[in-house]
Amino acid sequence: MRKIDQLLSEYGESHQNVTNKAIHWICVPLIFFSAMGLIASIPSGLVQSYLGPGNPYANWATVALLLAIAYYVSLSITLAIGMALFGLACLFIDKTIVESGLSLWLVSLIIFVVAWIGQLYGHNVEGKKPSFLKDLQFLLIGPAWLMHFVYKKIGIPY
Repeated sequence: MRKIDQLLSEYGESHQNVTNKAIHWICVPLIFFSAMGLIASIPSGLVQSYLGPGNPYANWATVALLLAIAYYVSLSITLAIGMALFGLACLFIDKTIVESGLSLWLVSLIIFVVAWIGQLYGHNVEGKKPSFLKDLQFLLIGPAWLMHFVYKKIGIPY
């Protein structure tokens, strides 16, 4: 069995309840998005010196996304492509929030906290602890778990 299949299966073991799964479809993407927003809010002078000053994507979230994509590539190239597209969409929305004059870190923090409350409620309903408490890599597997369902629905092998 491929490592990605093993990880998705193990992640799925603590996500059987219909309510918990529904909550995950909302909260996991929001947590991914808000985490990127929080990371993008970290001052990025060093990153900008390498990626170009004035580049709105020259921030730590871009660096974190590249590292996450490298991890996803090690598991599944097709899932990595989907996660890269979702990550790029998150970076674009983050840039849009900044351009609107809103505080990216504050918007991201509020979304992050509310989404984690939802996640914890879902796991309470499920009666099982979140997978990442066993292994931190499941923080990255959660979004891929959702993406693999999207891929299955539209017939893309992962």
